[in-house]
Amino acid sequence: MKLYNAAAPNPRRVRIFLAEKGLEIPMTDVDIMAGGSRTPEFLARNSLGECPVLELDNGTCIAESIAICRYLEALHPTPALFGTTPEEIGRIEMWNRRRELKLSDAVGTIALHTFDFFADRVKQVPAMAEAGRERSIRLLNWLDGELADGRPWVAGDDFSVADITGMTAMLLSDFTRVAIPDTATHVARWNAALRARPSWNA
Repeated sequence: MKLYNAAAPNPRRVRIFLAEKGLEIPMTDVDIMAGGSRTPEFLARNSLGECPVLELDNGTCIAESIAICRYLEALHPTPALFGTTPEEIGRIEMWNRRRELKLSDAVGTIALHTFDFFADRVKQVPAMAEAGRERSIRLLNWLDGELADGRPWVAGDDFSVADITGMTAMLLSDFTRVAIPDTATHVARWNAALRARPSWNA
C-alpha cells in the first residue's frame, strides 16, 4: 500500500486521518506545483490528475480523500472516526458534508480565484473570490450558532472525520486570510481545540 501525497488540503486530510488512527503507510510525495500530478505515470493512477491517491498492493488505486479514509476505517475501525451506531454515522456524515460542501467550498472559491496555482486552470474572477469570502464569514457565524450548545466537536462529544474536514478548511482559511469573526467565540474555541491536537501538524 502506498499513498501519493502532496502539499494540498485533501492529502493533508488523509495525513491527519492516519495520525488520528496511529497508522503509518509508505508515502510518495508528488510535486503538484511542478506538474507532478499531470505526468502520464500519475494520470494512469488518477485520470483527474489530483492527489491524494492510495495505491493498494494489487494495483487498485483509490482517489478522493474521504474514499481513502473510508477504506482505512474499514481496515482499522478503532478509533471510529466515522461513527459506530446508525445515529452517529448519520450525524457525522451530515456534518462532514456540511464542512466540505459549504465551508471548505466557500474558502476554496477564494483560493481558486486568487492563487497563482489555478491561473492556468480556471478563468479567475475577482468577484467570485469576494463572494466566497462573504459566504465564508456567513458560514462561520452560522457554525457559531450551531456550536453554541457547548458540544466539544462539530458532530457531538467525540472527535470525528467531520472535524478533520474542518481542520483542512481552517488551515485554508489561514492562507486565504479569512478570519474568524470576533463574535464567533464558539468557532474560536473549536478552532483552538483542532489546532491543539497533535495531528494538526501531520
